[in-house]
Amino acid sequence: MSNELHFPETLTPTTIDSFPIAIVGAGPIGLAAAAHLAQRGLRFVIIEAGAEAGHSVTQWQHVQLFSPWRYCIDSTVAALLSESKSGWTAPDADHFPTGAELITEYLRPLAAHPSIHPHLRTHTCVRTITRAGRDKLAGYDREHTPFVLHLAHADGSESRMLARAIIDASGTWSSPNPLGADGTPAMGERAASANIHYGIPDMLHSERSTYAGARVLVVGSGHSAFQAVLDLEQLMHEAPGTRAEWAVRRTDFGRMFGGGIADQLPGRGELGTRADQLLRRGAVPLHRRAHIISITQNKKGALHVHTEDERELGPFDRIIAATGFRPNLDMLRELRLDLDDRCEAPRALAPLIDPNLHSCGSVPPHGADELQHTAEPGFFTVGMKSYGRAPTFLMLTGYEQVRSVAAALAGDWQAARDVRLVLPETGVCCAPDDSQACCAPTGLVSFGDIPITTETTTQAS
Repeated sequence: MSNELHFPETLTPTTIDSFPIAIVGAGPIGLAAAAHLAQRGLRFVIIEAGAEAGHSVTQWQHVQLFSPWRYCIDSTVAALLSESKSGWTAPDADHFPTGAELITEYLRPLAAHPSIHPHLRTHTCVRTITRAGRDKLAGYDREHTPFVLHLAHADGSESRMLARAIIDASGTWSSPNPLGADGTPAMGERAASANIHYGIPDMLHSERSTYAGARVLVVGSGHSAFQAVLDLEQLMHEAPGTRAEWAVRRTDFGRMFGGGIADQLPGRGELGTRADQLLRRGAVPLHRRAHIISITQNKKGALHVHTEDERELGPFDRIIAATGFRPNLDMLRELRLDLDDRCEAPRALAPLIDPNLHSCGSVPPHGADELQHTAEPGFFTVGMKSYGRAPTFLMLTGYEQVRSVAAALAGDWQAARDVRLVLPETGVCCAPDDSQACCAPTGLVSFGDIPITTETTTQAS
């Protein structure tokens, strides 16, 4: 095992500076962070719980992204791969990759690159991150104390690793939101878990036998739910006897289906439009105000869903919980993190992405300053995890985040604060009551009732 995983006999400022930067998670954002650190000559280690880089992506590899390749590739990574001897060529910028293509054409080549691969530790789970010899209560000299990662390995062994800084890019995939409307699992949800799928199952291919001919309830009102009900509609045509129903917590549709042709990501706009059309033609029954409180199973194993207003939905053979995700904060319990109490995102970032305030999909440029935690210098939350419970995260956001963080860790704060970010907007930007644009009036012109951004590239001061 590498000596990176062993403690020195004494800790000095020089010793601490020699420790690597630990990147938690080898998904698209974690690997991009590694590429930016490598470009700056900074020492790092990537810790990945799965068997390979992009492990979480393998669990939704059948899903086609609504972002074309031009929005999925980090520019520094592209330069790194193009200059290598691997023969890598950039995919067609206008092609919409599947999760499988994201892995084979981008993540695996990057993970195999000689500047990345020697520093990648797979089959390694981060149990906790804290300060060496300091719990959360101990405030003395934290900024001059290295981080310590408590690691669990596939062979059952454990180890500890010291790091001078942490880039937490562990994402949220492993922490799906439960079906319960109050943010906790509904009564009976755990007992019924064998018949509940969190995310988007591969109903048309590898899991077809599970869903063909089954009675299925989809719960959720986002893009994952749209894709699930659209797949089920196709399966209903191909496999007679398949039945689908859809439950949402909303009372009104409002702008649930997005901006349609006004969406600057056409694939995203089309997905919402197709889901809207599916409901309009009555292909799938919709249950509104479905605040789920319990799930029961009858003697035949079928599921019945119970709501706060005393409705009973079902029976169902399967439930698809497309209810979003949340960050796993358990491993960070002994750190002094400055998180928003609603979004669970870094406090400075939260008001920029809170779905109660902001729905257009754009976000002002932000970087190391917004992603660090004042009481834990050197700790940065990036990628999907930086958004906490908020949706609409795009990979482009994460790539600019880690570029800024890498610059900050290199001491180049001028570059770290020169944050530039251009995001394709949803074409919908509204306040919680749908009455006004959440981003108005800065940089917006009105087009009917849809605000269109005239310029989203700014420089942070």
